[in-house]
Amino acid sequence: MFSFIKIILLSILLTSVASKVVEIDEENWPQLLDGEWMVEFFAPWCPACKSLESVWADFGTWSNDLSIKVAKVDVVKNPGLSGRFFVTALPTIYHVNKGEFRRYSGTRDINAFMSFIEDKKWADIDVISGWKKPDGVAMGILSWFFRLSHFLKEINNTLSTQYGLPTWVSYGLFAIATIILGAVVGLILVCIIDFIWPQKPMQRQSFSEVQEKDKMIKRSNEMINEDLVDDTGNNLDENNDDTSEAEKNSGSDEEEDDEVKEPSPKASPDVRKRRTRKAD
Repeated sequence: MFSFIKIILLSILLTSVASKVVEIDEENWPQLLDGEWMVEFFAPWCPACKSLESVWADFGTWSNDLSIKVAKVDVVKNPGLSGRFFVTALPTIYHVNKGEFRRYSGTRDINAFMSFIEDKKWADIDVISGWKKPDGVAMGILSWFFRLSHFLKEINNTLSTQYGLPTWVSYGLFAIATIILGAVVGLILVCIIDFIWPQKPMQRQSFSEVQEKDKMIKRSNEMINEDLVDDTGNNLDENNDDTSEAEKNSGSDEEEDDEVKEPSPKASPDVRKRRTRKAD
């Protein structure tokens, strides 16, 4: 009887010890923003995660002494959190203190974990900030994409296992659904943009009106070019007329000078001599 009681007490003690590690999921993850946490991201199929499991459970028993909370996240059950925290390798460990996220990259043993908290070695690690911050908008959108990917994967498994469809058939269905969804989303975006920034009534023209407008523009350009050619030709003709008149005037002036220079035969000999001297 006494041994039976001891077994019950031991089982209760082990249960309480195991409960020190908090399981985080898609619903309760915001509690990580309060207080100080050490969080492990793992997968049941990961060999490294299996070897860390006992160490992490042992580390959880020291959570009260270290004044922290120890948690774990199953990325298979919670794909959105793996996207939100940008988990690219397993296991991944984060230190969270009052909403500040830091990635742990030390050794994975109980002494290293305890020294990391007691000596506050986490203060030497850069805080994850900017768009990579897990509680930010960008990582929230990324988490939805991860959840969508997991949902599509589950549909593919269902089509393959329960309905026995070939892989290429399920991929073809996904491709058709993607095209249809893209067209619907694009149409919705166009309608939203047209509603927010509507076009002016004068800007809405039919194809025939646009063609007629182009023809009128071409005709006006041709008329302008013809006028320019005519003006250039008239200017050239006027310049030629002026040049010919100037040449005529100069020729008549020279003839008059010759007439003035030649002495008249009827003039007196003295006058002819004077004119001859002037000419010389």
